[in-house]
Amino acid sequence: MWLTIPNLFTMLRVAMTPYILLELARGRYLVAGWTFGAAAFTDTLDGFVARRFNSQSRVGLYLDPIADKLLLSGIYIGLMLGHAIPAWVVVVVFARDLWILALSGVALRFTKFRELQPSAWGKASTFAQIMTAVGVMAARAYGNAAFAEISDRLVWCVVALAAVSAGVYTARGVRFLLISGKTAQD
Repeated sequence: MWLTIPNLFTMLRVAMTPYILLELARGRYLVAGWTFGAAAFTDTLDGFVARRFNSQSRVGLYLDPIADKLLLSGIYIGLMLGHAIPAWVVVVVFARDLWILALSGVALRFTKFRELQPSAWGKASTFAQIMTAVGVMAARAYGNAAFAEISDRLVWCVVALAAVSAGVYTARGVRFLLISGKTAQD
């Protein structure tokens, strides 16, 4: 059954995403920031309720990370449309995600590898993306020069971690293919 309270929280997060994107594109960073905070809270709630009341579902296992990725992607598109971050940063973030998705698709299609777990670098990349989005929204909402300086530096962390994590996932995939090839030949 897919209609559970945790999945409803997840769907609420999905429903909030276009609103946040639109507010960012309009340059309404304070409203977008608080709405993003509310959306992030639904992520905490869905996990808590699912564990506390043993209401995890197979649909929720897939839906939750998709909702998270939609939210973060929507925020970066909104920040770009609102001229808060350069388009090339969004391209780097999306290129990394598409590259990892392509690698996962190849692994699922052509190998027996099913351990598609995030790496520490992938988690660091996602964390940096979240902190950067919050920093950029805060800098724009409050017109604070210190926040602007921090968010500018965080943008470069996002770019660096996107590149490193894409490289780590690529190396992981190549390593598995080499091990799989040796096992198949034996």
